[in-house]
Amino acid sequence: MTKEVCSEREVEELNREIVNRLLKGAPGEEETSVILWNNKRVWGKGDKLKIRIKTPWSLKEALKQFNDLSLAESYIYGLIDLEGDIFLLFPLVDWILQRRWPLSEKVKLWRLIRRLPGEAQIKRCWAEVDGELHSIERDRQAIQYHYDVSNDFYRLFLDRNMVYSCGYFRTPHDSLDRAQEQKIDYICRKLMLKPGERFLDIGCGWGALIIHAAKKYGVYALGITLSENQYRYVKERIKEEGLEGRCEVLLADYRELNEPESFDKIASVGMFEHVGQKRALTYFKQAYNLLKEKGIFLNHAISCNYHEFGKPASQFIRKYVFPDGELLPIYLTVEKAEEAGFEVRDVECLREHYTLTLMHWVRNLERNYKKAVEIAGEERYRIWRLYMASSAYQFLTNRIGLYQTLLVKTAKDGSSGFPLTREHLYREG
Repeated sequence: MTKEVCSEREVEELNREIVNRLLKGAPGEEETSVILWNNKRVWGKGDKLKIRIKTPWSLKEALKQFNDLSLAESYIYGLIDLEGDIFLLFPLVDWILQRRWPLSEKVKLWRLIRRLPGEAQIKRCWAEVDGELHSIERDRQAIQYHYDVSNDFYRLFLDRNMVYSCGYFRTPHDSLDRAQEQKIDYICRKLMLKPGERFLDIGCGWGALIIHAAKKYGVYALGITLSENQYRYVKERIKEEGLEGRCEVLLADYRELNEPESFDKIASVGMFEHVGQKRALTYFKQAYNLLKEKGIFLNHAISCNYHEFGKPASQFIRKYVFPDGELLPIYLTVEKAEEAGFEVRDVECLREHYTLTLMHWVRNLERNYKKAVEIAGEERYRIWRLYMASSAYQFLTNRIGLYQTLLVKTAKDGSSGFPLTREHLYREG
C-alpha cells in the first residue's frame, strides 16, 4: 500500500520532488520558474515565464496520461497558470514528452504522483462532431465548431482585414496588417489575375482575398465557406465596399459546386487542412473540373514534416481546436494534385512566415485578455492562447510547415500560359 500524504509540508515536498525529477537538466532554468500554490518556487530562477501550480493535486491531473492532452487540460481548466512569455513553455514540454525515461524512473515518478492528494472534477468541453469522417455534414460541424466562436473574438487578434492564415513578411519587423496585405496581393500575383476573369476562393474566411481581388484586379470573385458567422460577415463587407455584382459569397462546401470549367483561377488558403487524406484526390479533382483550360489553382496549406506523418496527432488539437483536422506531407499533396491532372508549376515554403504570424496573434490575444474572456469565456481564451503559441513552436522547430503550391490545368496541346520567368511574382503594381 502507498503511504498517504497528510501534512501540508509533505504535500509541498512531494510536488517539489516531482517537478525536479521531471525537469532535471531541462532548458530554460534561468528564464523560467515553477511556483506552488503557496508561492514557493520549486524549480528555476527566472521570471520571464512563471508556471504556477494552483492546487496540491494539479500535477496528478497534468501527468496522469503523460501526453499533450493532460498537460493542456491542466492549463485549460485552471489547475496550472502560465504568466509571462508562453513561448518559453514548449522546450520544457518537449523535454518531458521526448525524454527517454528509464523504466525505474518512470515507476518512481508514478508512485510519487499517485501519492498526491485530491482529484480534479473537470467538466470537459471537447468538440463534438458525428457522421462519416470528412462527409459534407461532418465537415460542416467541424468548421462551425472552430470558426463560429464569434467574429468579435477573432477580431481581437487578427489583422484589420480579418485574415486567418499566415502573412507574408518582407522583414521580421513588418506589422501584421502589412504582412497580411502583402500575402493577399502575393497570391493574386501568383494567380496572374486579370480584369474580367472569374475567381473562386475555397474557404474564403472573412472575405479579404475576394474583396481585394475584385477591387484591385477587376475579377468577378466568388467565396465559399461553411461558417455561418463568416458568411454573414462577408455579405455585409461586400455591400459596404460596393462590390455587389462583382463579389459573392455562398454558404457551401467545395463538393457542392457544380459549375464545370467556369473559373479562370482558384485559390484555397488554409482550408486543405480540413480535407483529409481520404478526400485529397476528390478535392483536387473538383478544383481541376471547375477550372477552364490553362486555369490556375493556388493551394496554400499547412503540412506535416515527412518524419512526423503517420504518428498520432495531437489529441489537444483534435479535441479542442480542429476536430478531424489532418496535415499531409508536401510530397503527398503534390502527388494527389498530379493524379488529379494538374501540372505543378511552383512550390514555395513559407514556414517561418507562420511562426511570425502566430506570434503576433498570441500577443494580440494576450493584450485583449479581458475582452476575450467576456466574449468567449476563460477556457476558450486559454485554448486559443495555447494552440496558437504551440503551433508557432511547431513551425519554428520544423514539425509542421506551410506550402503554397501553384498548379495549372494545361491545355490539350500541353500549353500552360505561364511566362518563362517568375519576375511577375515580385513586381508589385
